[in-house]
Amino acid sequence: MFDQELLKQVTEKAQQWLREGYDPETQAQVRAMLDSNDKSELVESFYKDLEFGTGGLRGIMGAGSNRMNIYTVGSATQGLANYMKEAFKDLPQIKVVVGHDVRNNSRLFAETVANIFSANGIKVYLFEGPRPTPEVSYAIRLLGCQSGVNITASHNPKEYNGYKAYWDDGAQVVSPHDVNIIKHVNAIADVSEIKFEGNPDLIEIIGEDIDSQYIEQIHTLSLSPEVDKKHHDLKIVYTPIHGVGRDIVPRSIKRWGFDNIIHIPEQDVMSGDFPTVPQPNPEMRSAMEMAIAKATEVEADIALASDPDADRISVVFKNNKGEYDLVNGNQIQLIFHYYLITRNAELGRLDRDNDYIVKTIVTSETIARIAKAQGIKMYDCYTGFKWIASVMRDLEGTPARYLGGGEESYGFLPEDFVRDKDSVSSIPLMCEIAAWAKERGQSMNDMLIELYMTYGYSKERGISVVRPGKSGADEIAAMMVNFREHPQEQIAGSPVVLIKDFQLLEQRDLRTGQVTKLDMPTTSNVLQYYTEDGTKVSIRPSGTEPKIKFYIEVHDKLDKAENYDAKNEWADQKIDRICHDLGI
Repeated sequence: MFDQELLKQVTEKAQQWLREGYDPETQAQVRAMLDSNDKSELVESFYKDLEFGTGGLRGIMGAGSNRMNIYTVGSATQGLANYMKEAFKDLPQIKVVVGHDVRNNSRLFAETVANIFSANGIKVYLFEGPRPTPEVSYAIRLLGCQSGVNITASHNPKEYNGYKAYWDDGAQVVSPHDVNIIKHVNAIADVSEIKFEGNPDLIEIIGEDIDSQYIEQIHTLSLSPEVDKKHHDLKIVYTPIHGVGRDIVPRSIKRWGFDNIIHIPEQDVMSGDFPTVPQPNPEMRSAMEMAIAKATEVEADIALASDPDADRISVVFKNNKGEYDLVNGNQIQLIFHYYLITRNAELGRLDRDNDYIVKTIVTSETIARIAKAQGIKMYDCYTGFKWIASVMRDLEGTPARYLGGGEESYGFLPEDFVRDKDSVSSIPLMCEIAAWAKERGQSMNDMLIELYMTYGYSKERGISVVRPGKSGADEIAAMMVNFREHPQEQIAGSPVVLIKDFQLLEQRDLRTGQVTKLDMPTTSNVLQYYTEDGTKVSIRPSGTEPKIKFYIEVHDKLDKAENYDAKNEWADQKIDRICHDLGI
């Protein structure tokens, strides 16, 4: 049962969508919700407005103020256009890039966005069809645009779609533009304020011309072209999981010299229904089962996947038992950073005064150990590639050289000409790493174990507690309050010695009682516990999905390669104890 006052509010709000200005199909869906005896869908569709956050929109598709549809997309675009005309008022022509993924309604939403921008006098470069999210970022920089929009819900379930807004550096918007855009979006009070009638003269279709330049520039990242050539027949299984990577990722791999790409035909079908997986999330084993099966069948050197908008990467290779297994996101980051630093050093290109890497605060601390041991700078930032891009923007034009950056959620960026995570570059780079390891007489697993023996062993586990809907949002908020007001005193038998609260921008040393400020660009709803034995636990609500996330990381030494499996078992048991202590 719903509160009567809430039902009254959502009913009144829904009735507004029966006015002139809304299309007949949308109005029919709203009437059906109003007439239904079960008011659950009505409440979920109208209990709030779909919030335009600092990264844009993401939500379930359908009619209603809390759903992804042409009106919520339209309001976001009109608000963004209004702010752009204010921020770039001295430019003779404001320009934007608009792209989209393969999801249902993505083309409709992209064309809606293009029409609204053009109706506001803004020049639009609209991709001819589905393209990777990082290519939109690339095109913004290449074409000298002031903003861009990509219609995508990344790896979310098929019911979702989303709207990612970018600024003139090709990165998702940060302060002060994020707050200013939100103000302008929230100022759209009525559907009549949205200019839906486009100006075709201001819309230019783009495609292959951008694709070819993008792929050529990505190829300049190769550090071992002679190794790639020697191991051109490396057995590579690749799947786009029904997404936009289907054509461009294999093309990028081949440009690096690898010609033995093994496909999974059923998953090469571009489809917003994602018919072969329960959810197109490459972090989940269920999305990678077909890749694992294919790798086992053909005895692949490596199996790789991109998610539906081709920004994230998933990696599979043989473990100690000879079984193909999914590599976790932190291990992907470790492998990339290890290779980029080690190979640059081998080539005599590592500039310890100026080279730097970036990771997020919830990503493995072993990366920091690698950077420290190699004497290069590492920056820690908030979760989300806009923060990695922010570091890059701050250092642009200085002698500093970006080597790579990433986060535990399977996203990595090895180039500076894109400002979002990029599987189109990361996948061929990972193929090169596999070839480099093979040249050294190692498997990928051997290389990972060597890394742990050199820099210290760590194991990480991410756990998401999903709580959908309004009641779920309330529960997640209450959980964060409880962890703050009643902090853990010990975790898995080890005393908590340091607490970092990024909402307060304070860290508290429990051994000395000293409280110091955290140097971060803004606040964020993240809480971290550090224990005496090196364990790190991070807790944060997701900014894009109805879940609260726990990031658990444990550390130890690994003295011998043959002890690796035993160490993994020890770590799993310890993480299980930590989960018990946290009540998850």
